[in-house]
This record gives sequence, C-alpha cells and structure tokens, in this order.
Amino acid sequence: MSVLAVIPARLGATRLPRKPLRLLAGEPLIIRVYQRVVALAIGDHVVVATDHPDVFAACESRGIPVVMTRDDHPSGTDRVAEVAARPEFAHFSVILNVQGDEPFVSREALAGAVSIVRDGRAPIGTAAVPIPASALAKPDVVKVVRGDDGLALYFSRAPIPYLRELADAGAQQALARQHVGVYAYTREALQAWVGWAPHPLELVERLEQLRPLAHGLTIGVADVPAAEGGIDTEDDLERANLRWHAPPTNTLS
Repeated sequence: MSVLAVIPARLGATRLPRKPLRLLAGEPLIIRVYQRVVALAIGDHVVVATDHPDVFAACESRGIPVVMTRDDHPSGTDRVAEVAARPEFAHFSVILNVQGDEPFVSREALAGAVSIVRDGRAPIGTAAVPIPASALAKPDVVKVVRGDDGLALYFSRAPIPYLRELADAGAQQALARQHVGVYAYTREALQAWVGWAPHPLELVERLEQLRPLAHGLTIGVADVPAAEGGIDTEDDLERANLRWHAPPTNTLS
C-alpha cells in the first residue's frame, strides 16, 4: 500500500506570523519539515500543500513538490483531502498528514500511524506518548484513552480518565496518553471525515478528531516512546534553532 505524505502549510498563523517561511537554520521552516519527512522515508511521495503563493514559490524554487490549494479550508485535514483527491495522486492507498511546523517529527510516530492503516487495524491511525502528571490538567495538552485493542475511546482536553480517588493517580497517568497530531488515513476515511459537518463534540472540545470518532470510524493509536511538539511561538523557534545547531545525535529517531 503506497503512502502519500502531505504537509499542509497555511501562512496565516497568528501566534507566529508567516510561520512556514520563518527561518530554521537558514531555511524556511516548511523546507526543513519537508526534508525531515523525506529523510524518514515513511512516505513513497511527499508533497507540500499550501494556500499562499509565497510558500509555493519557496518550495518550487528548491525543487520541492508543492500544490496550491483553496484558501478557505477550515483545517489542515481539509487541505490534505483536497490534495489527495487530485488525479495524479489517485494511486496512493494511504494518506499521511504531517503538520507543517514539526521539523523534528519522529519516525516512530509516522511509522506507527501508517502501520495501523496499512495493517488494516483501523481506517485512521495516529500516535500518542506517555503523559507527565503535570500535563494531565492542561487544556492545551490533548489526552487520549485507548481500549485494550489499541483503538481510541475518546480524546479530550480534560484530564481523562477522571481521578476520583487520589490513591489511583498512578493508574490514571498510566492509562492516559498525550496525543501526537499525526494522522494516516485510508482514502475513504479521509474523504468521509471532511464530508461530515463538524460534530457537537468536536465544537465543544475544539478537537476535529472527535468528528470521525463520533460517526463510528475507528482510530488506532500507536504507542510511541516520545515525540517533539510543533513550533508555535518565537520561543519555540529559538529553541528549535538552538537544537538544530547542537551536536548531532540520531537525527532519524
């Protein structure tokens, strides 16, 4: 089953203006993310999907495959779906959505999400990592709990499962996972996702993955040891530049 990796890149971020074009080690961030995904060799083809000619030009000038999409997509998922529906990509069976602000995305997260779909365990695959106790109550950290079959039961910004007795704090932390925002889909699951209207659960939690879950699509969750967060702020970008220039370790882990 061939894999199309799509990197959505929207220029209109508010917390870090013109984020895809901000420099990481002398190159635009979107270029570094593309290079990372190519180096990890999870996708058979990697393409950037953008809504702005400046991002398109930055990619095109470096010989990077890039597609200009509509500028009214409400989410990266919709942008990825537009690209996946193009005739030239019709032969790809699995679509991998890699966020355009994660230049250190891990091999385990991408491979784990893809393997769930490729092996037929679920039509949608994602990933999660162990969660520190300090993050359980943070609404900006998305939590997921899984069934014994590895399928997601629910995603939430709230601390789940709820801790009724303090003595069970260890069990709560062991059961909860921090969601990593990578997704793999079958072509059919992706098109169904974007074809449905936003679900009330999704609107309350502001978590779009609750839409397919509420409609009965199963989401497999790969358990991976660690994953990097994305670049959302000036501080994040500064730390990323410092890391880039730090002594090398295993860059493909």
